[in-house]
Amino acid sequence: MSNVSYYTAEGLKKLREELDYLKSVMRPKASQDIAEARDKGDLSENAEYDAAKEAQGLLELKIAKLEEVHSNARLIDESQLDVSKVLVLSKVKIKNQANGMVLDYMLVAESEADLKSGKISVTSPIGKGLLGKTVGEVAEITIPNGTIKFEILEVSRD
Repeated sequence: MSNVSYYTAEGLKKLREELDYLKSVMRPKASQDIAEARDKGDLSENAEYDAAKEAQGLLELKIAKLEEVHSNARLIDESQLDVSKVLVLSKVKIKNQANGMVLDYMLVAESEADLKSGKISVTSPIGKGLLGKTVGEVAEITIPNGTIKFEILEVSRD
């Protein structure tokens, strides 16, 4: 069964670029590495050849996985999303009720999550807890070390 993944235009572009890079740059390099190792003599005792073949196998596995992800990727139509509640691609400002800390996050598909840039996955505990909430609501989110309450201060889209 296929696993459909939803992407923003930016995320889908990055996926395509990575796949193209692996196919057009890394695949020929792996073949070249094998050819160079093969030219060094007896293959039965050639560790460099074995390592190059193994690296090629791992590369082909990665390419196959990315091709599968790409074939099951769907572009999110932002114009169809409700802007009044927290959904995928929402920018949300939340306030931790325990310590008063205000946080800004953007909810994205799991494959595009990057905490350093403020993008959290809709499948993460916080992402799941925020989904469907509107401004003024309090989300009680269970995390590994307890429960946190976040008040939704603002929901927007870019």
